[in-house]
Amino acid sequence: MRPFVIRRPKSLDEAQDAARERPQDGVLRAGGIDLIDRMKEGIDAPAELVELRGLADETGELMRALGPAGDGMEVGALVTLAQLAAHEGFGEARAALRQAAGSAATPTIRNTATLGGNLLQRPRCWYFRHADLVCLKKGGTACLAVSGENKFHAILGGGPSFIVHPSTLACALTALDAQVEVRGAEARTIALGELFLTPKQDARREHTLEPGEVLVRAILPKAAETQRSGYAAVKEKQSHDWPMAEAAVKMSLQSGVMTDVRVVLGHVAPIPWRSREAEAALEGKPASAALFAEAAKAALAEARPLRDNAYKIPLAQGLLREVLHRVAGVPLPE
Repeated sequence: MRPFVIRRPKSLDEAQDAARERPQDGVLRAGGIDLIDRMKEGIDAPAELVELRGLADETGELMRALGPAGDGMEVGALVTLAQLAAHEGFGEARAALRQAAGSAATPTIRNTATLGGNLLQRPRCWYFRHADLVCLKKGGTACLAVSGENKFHAILGGGPSFIVHPSTLACALTALDAQVEVRGAEARTIALGELFLTPKQDARREHTLEPGEVLVRAILPKAAETQRSGYAAVKEKQSHDWPMAEAAVKMSLQSGVMTDVRVVLGHVAPIPWRSREAEAALEGKPASAALFAEAAKAALAEARPLRDNAYKIPLAQGLLREVLHRVAGVPLPE
C-alpha cells in the first residue's frame, strides 16, 4: 500500500479546500471501510486522506444527526450502520432501513461503516477489484463479466457494464422515498435515485457527486400512520456475505388495501432497482398471496440474465413475495 497522510479538518470548508488542493491525489473519508479495501487491492492509492469524522461545525452536527426533522426524519452521513440497526425511532413505517442496516456485513464493520460510505461505495465486482485487469469501469473496452464469471452480476438494467449496486441501505432508502442533501459550491437536495448513475449514463462512475461535494444526510419524508415497510436479503453465507438479491417494500395498509406502494430490488441491477411494474400490480388492491405472486413475476419480467446468473430471477421473486407477505401481514402459503 502506498504511504499516505491524514488531514483532520474541523469544518466542511476546510475539508473541501483540502480536497481541492489535491484533486487527483486526495480522498474524503468517513468510516473508510471500502476505501481501505480498494487501497489494499491496489485499485486506489491516494497520497492524502481528508478525515470527515472530526468536523465540528454545523455541517458536522448534521452529518451525525439521527432523529426527527420537520415532519420526517434525518440520518446523517456519519451515522454508523450499528446506530441505524439499533435505532428504535423507525417503527414499522421505516423498519426497512433498520433491517437493512442490521443485515449488512459483520458487527465489527457495522460499528465503523457509515451511511454515506455505504451509499457511495464502489462496485464489488471481482473484475473491477482486480488490480491487473482493465475492465470497462477502469477505462477498458469491455465488461469482462459478459464472457467471464458472472454469477453475481446484473440481470436488470445491465450494459455496457453489468455491475450490481453494492449498497444495502440504498435499497431500503429508495423504497422509503428518501432524499439526500449534498454540499459543495452550493447546497442541493435531490431524490436518492438522482444520486446514482447507470452504466449507460457513465460507465466509469456510479454517482453524480462532483469533486469536493459531500453527502451530508438522508432525509426521510413524513410517514403516514398506516405506513409500514420491510427488507430482506439472501446471501450464500447469511452471517456476513454480500447479498445475491435484496428486496425492500413500503406501503400504506388500510382495511387490507395497499396504497403508496414502493418495491425496490437490490443486487440485481447497477442501481437500486425500483419496480414500477410490481407497484402497479399492487397499488389500490387488497393484499393476497396470489397478488404478491403476480407482482413478483412482474418485477422480474424484464430480466435478462447472463450465462451464470439466471438463478437470480426465481430467487428475487421468492424474496420479494416473502417481504410482501411480512409487511402486509398475510400468512405465507404452506
